[in-house]
Amino acid sequence: MKKNLSCSARTSMPYDVPSGEGAEGSRLNKFIAASGYCSRRKADELIFAGEVTVNGQTELSPGRRILPTDEIMVGGQCLAALPMSFSYIMLHKPVQVMCTLHDPQGRPTVLDCLTRSMRQTRIYPVGRLDYFSEGLLLLTNDGALAQRLMHPRHHQPKTYDVLIRGQVPPTALEEMRRGMTLAEGEKLRPVEIESRMQANGHTRLRMILHQGVNRQIRRMCRDLGLTILRLKRIRLGPLELGDLPVGESRFLSRQEIAALLRAVDIRRQED
Repeated sequence: MKKNLSCSARTSMPYDVPSGEGAEGSRLNKFIAASGYCSRRKADELIFAGEVTVNGQTELSPGRRILPTDEIMVGGQCLAALPMSFSYIMLHKPVQVMCTLHDPQGRPTVLDCLTRSMRQTRIYPVGRLDYFSEGLLLLTNDGALAQRLMHPRHHQPKTYDVLIRGQVPPTALEEMRRGMTLAEGEKLRPVEIESRMQANGHTRLRMILHQGVNRQIRRMCRDLGLTILRLKRIRLGPLELGDLPVGESRFLSRQEIAALLRAVDIRRQED
């Protein structure tokens, strides 16, 4: 997962969550992975292939210790130094907002929903919510956490509040609960679903997904002939959206950060 990060060395956040590195610095392969550029295994491959330079010199040792003053280049791209602390932000993404840092078409992005101080921490979104979906989105500059959350082994269950036009046939609910195959051939795991009819005749579904398939709910409903009126993510692993208003954001609490790190099996000094 490549990120266009600059070479500035430090970021700040309201909670002092140390990166876990001592005065001797961070190992080069861990530094690259923590920047969000790629996994640590891929970092090793890039280092052995001569694709990494430290202060302008090719470095072939993954164990080389990196200090805040060092300049790291991978494939010609400059990486930001490992921050002394990390930022973890929850955003209630509105509809018609892109889950990117920049949009070539000039559409609003998630960065437009953040305060100036939040944007200065060089955070980026973890995962996606499509253009017409809303709800909980995590943003962070913790590359190691982002890598874990995106890896199938550490996938966190995601809960959605979905409003469907009209009544949903019991056969459609059963097919989703059993685990259906999409028109494109992708086999889906069973989805946990609670269904409730609304006074206006529409159906409200609470759906828990256990895998990271792109636009899964919209594609399932498409194949089952269901029309989505609203799609909102309300939970990601141990994090709950709660009553955070649409378009608003906040820093995670220490308890939320600790729970999230535990969920993906990351242990640091602060735990």
